[in-house]
Amino acid sequence: MKITVFGAGAVGGHIAARLGAGGPAAGLEVAAVARGAQLAAMQERGIALWVGDQHYEARIRATDRPEDLGPQDVVIVTLKSSVLPEAASQIAALAGPDTAVIFAMNGIPWWYPYHRSRWSGSRLRGRAPAIPRCG
Repeated sequence: MKITVFGAGAVGGHIAARLGAGGPAAGLEVAAVARGAQLAAMQERGIALWVGDQHYEARIRATDRPEDLGPQDVVIVTLKSSVLPEAASQIAALAGPDTAVIFAMNGIPWWYPYHRSRWSGSRLRGRAPAIPRCG
């Protein structure tokens, strides 16, 4: 299963590290879309996470060019909501006909669903795909 975390900051980095650490054994191919120093560090050293005494470490594919990854089975978007309009086309490059997109975003205010006019009347459509169980 191909999974991309779009936005590898605090939330996305945590998710990418956990998925990446167990990925190969569970049949997961994990990638992250990042930028700047975070991208450079992941490309050079991989990704690591410490939670108390637990340590997760993984070599994942990290890029700032999501179109190079191709369609994914799952995309987890972990950007701040304010940058979603600018990132939408890059996220779309990862989507195939059966791609599940999960939004685990920071900064979604209570009024978010009421400002649809900001998105030029666009609407998310789709169906809930069956997601295989790991483990």
